[in-house]
Amino acid sequence: MSKKSTFPYVRTAAAWGCALLLFFPLLWLGMTAFKTEMQAISVPPLFVFKPTLSSFVEVQARSDYLHYARNSLITSVASTLLGLLIAAPAAYSMAFFRTRRTRDILMWMLSTKMMPAVGALVPVYVMAQTAGMLDSLTALIIVFTLSNLPIMVWMLYSAFKEVPNDILEAVRLDGATVWDEFRYAVLPLTMGGIASTGLLCLVLAWNEAFWSLNLTSAHAGTLAALIASYSSPEGLFWAKLSAASLLAIAPIIVFGWFSQKQLVQGLTFGAVK
Repeated sequence: MSKKSTFPYVRTAAAWGCALLLFFPLLWLGMTAFKTEMQAISVPPLFVFKPTLSSFVEVQARSDYLHYARNSLITSVASTLLGLLIAAPAAYSMAFFRTRRTRDILMWMLSTKMMPAVGALVPVYVMAQTAGMLDSLTALIIVFTLSNLPIMVWMLYSAFKEVPNDILEAVRLDGATVWDEFRYAVLPLTMGGIASTGLLCLVLAWNEAFWSLNLTSAHAGTLAALIASYSSPEGLFWAKLSAASLLAIAPIIVFGWFSQKQLVQGLTFGAVK
């Protein structure tokens, strides 16, 4: 058998290997969530055991899961909608009213994502404390919005650039204003890109842990705070920690599974000309 004929099999095997390697942590998390604490720390690890829901019951009894889930949902949805309201006009102006500095501004916005979040922790914390917004959903919504705004502008900029100039010229010849052009021409043609941007930033906001842990406590804590609560000076409660983690990621996994086409589309806007 020639190398050319064996290559597809090798490529397929390598792809399956990488997929299983990436999926294994999630599989192990799911298995540990259905173990007792003694089974979770057993050496060697147990692969065959009798599943139990005791960890999930204890998580719900100790912490109000729905309270943390509600906070995650509110902050994720609100920050995404607010970000889209800000990013859409900004991306529109950069895409259709370019200047010599447009590319520089886009690169500067993207460069802000390269700074470690811990570098901005002290000033953000002080501002939130001064404004009386520590442990509040408002502070998280603002921080999540600003954190995802560069990505939103870039993705919407790429989506708007895909709109044919002929359509815009025809709209302008009909006497449409800038608002009419944006509302009746650009938005309908780029609704897929806007949806993809919103879905991606919703996932990013849901998974955000750094700011949630540092700016909130019991009142406005998200699911990240719920997970972190199972790490204590006495040690890690692996079964309960896994159960809390599974409860936290399950909604976004299901959401991502059903919207994976839109997420991939949003990440590849402008990649092919």
